[in-house]
Amino acid sequence: MKAHFYQPFTSKKCPSQSRYLTKSLRLVSISSLLGITVNCFFPLVAIAQNANTPSIVVPPRPPALPQTLPQLPSPDQLLAPPPAQPSPILENTGSEKIVVKRFEVVGSTVFSEAELAKAVESFTNRPISFAELLQTRSAITDLYVSNGYITSGAFIPTQNLNEGTVKIQVIEGSLQEIKVSGGSRLNPEYVRSRLEVATAKPLNRDRLIEALQLLQIDPLLTSITAELAAGDRAGQNILNVEFTEAKTTNLQLSLDNNRAPSVGTFRRRVQFSENNLTGMGDRLTAGYSNTDGSNSYDLSYTIPINPYNGTISLAFSNGNSNVIEQPFNSLDIYSNSTAYDLTYRQPIIQKIDQELAIGFAASYRESLSSILAVPFPLSAGADNNGITKLSVFRFFQEYTQRSSQSVFAARSQFSLGTGLLGANINSQPPDGRFVSWRGQAQYVNLLAPDTLLLLRGDMQLADRALVPLEQIGLGGQESLRGYRQDLLFGDNGANLTVEFRLPVLRAPEIAGLLQLVPFIDTGLTWTSSGDANPAQNFLVSSGLGLRWNMGDRLTARFDYGIPLVSVQNSRKTLQESGLYFSLLYNLF
Repeated sequence: MKAHFYQPFTSKKCPSQSRYLTKSLRLVSISSLLGITVNCFFPLVAIAQNANTPSIVVPPRPPALPQTLPQLPSPDQLLAPPPAQPSPILENTGSEKIVVKRFEVVGSTVFSEAELAKAVESFTNRPISFAELLQTRSAITDLYVSNGYITSGAFIPTQNLNEGTVKIQVIEGSLQEIKVSGGSRLNPEYVRSRLEVATAKPLNRDRLIEALQLLQIDPLLTSITAELAAGDRAGQNILNVEFTEAKTTNLQLSLDNNRAPSVGTFRRRVQFSENNLTGMGDRLTAGYSNTDGSNSYDLSYTIPINPYNGTISLAFSNGNSNVIEQPFNSLDIYSNSTAYDLTYRQPIIQKIDQELAIGFAASYRESLSSILAVPFPLSAGADNNGITKLSVFRFFQEYTQRSSQSVFAARSQFSLGTGLLGANINSQPPDGRFVSWRGQAQYVNLLAPDTLLLLRGDMQLADRALVPLEQIGLGGQESLRGYRQDLLFGDNGANLTVEFRLPVLRAPEIAGLLQLVPFIDTGLTWTSSGDANPAQNFLVSSGLGLRWNMGDRLTARFDYGIPLVSVQNSRKTLQESGLYFSLLYNLF
């Protein structure tokens, strides 16, 4: 009997991997074990591609819902006004008027001579009274205060006022000390260092307020307030800061059917995270997930290295899987993949409503595959023992712009595959050498209370054929609802989602919100090898979902996608019938 099975990559030209696989399978008589004829449509290569793929190296998708700018305390709530600074009193010269040809302003590092002269030009070359003379001091002080230098000021020292030139002395404000209190586990230096970079002499209120606002939205803090007190000397202040720590420990449980049918769609996951492991704001995350045919472990550690929120991250991931999808389960197809990442990320623009960050990563990945416990090159680019090794350098850029009504997030990543550390080098691509770019973007607009428009895009371009570990996969709840997980794999690809979230039920007593989610998903993949593209490499779907939130404790999601481009489909699982679910619960 001859059978044709579900085939995500059907083409008129039989891929070289399938010919090699067919020949080898005949040598071990696997076709007789299954009682089928193995041909070039045999989808083992596709199954091997999505059987097990660690997630730490592939650029992460933008967050499911980037947060709009939260309501922040007013500047006066964050920073109490400073006390008035006493200044030396110039002795009154009586009712006699004087003529000043020039004011000499000394001690200013902020304003140019022209700016200072303009502030007092109305008092020159005419007779002025003593009261008007004191107004020149106030004019210079007002110039500083209006530009945010609220602890700076000017005074007129004792001098001979009849020489035509009057000296005005400026005292530029500075911080004598930053006193931090209120934390139990978070090191006060974490807060102090982030304020110090914003409080260089002369002290500027606007820069200080912005630093306090950035700390206000820091996930390690729930609130922060500050007050300026007089220091020991004129122009010096003490900044008293008090903050409240946020909850930093989280244990998350999740259930979904977002894995490929080849290894079992139903996934269970537990993840533990501690956002302040040693008091320095360092983050540790450990997770484990499994399906009926796979197990995955991941561990990551991130530590801040400077007060500008630069971080270094180490990440490890390992996964193993057995194909359980019939009839391929008889072949005992096994794969294992391990990934290591070292990442440096540095924001170069940090504002309350905007951030631009760049980063570099060094990634190493190794995978192996076997059939009937015999090492075998199931995927393109693997060596004769079924092993694929990659050593990749990555350069990424991340940008976020947000307001109280909308948020835009984008990520760009360039990857350079090298031959270092034993990475695969073949006579023909694919192997460990490649150049690729991946861009991701997401836009969320708050149309009305709890009513959202969500646009999401994902694109990858490559200069040559890629090994499966670096290809883009489309299909499933996060990209193409209505189709099975990772139905399409390609060297190049694009994905676009348009989604609305409409409130249908609110339960304020439990912070509950039920939203109706109509959506349209599109996806396209193509090769860089010159081989023919799959017959159905462009897919479109639409559908409807429900989303239930209970504060930050519980999120439940159900989607039903209708494929608008037909594909061969066994419909053995909910996922292949267009039904997807996910349940996420934060224990603490």
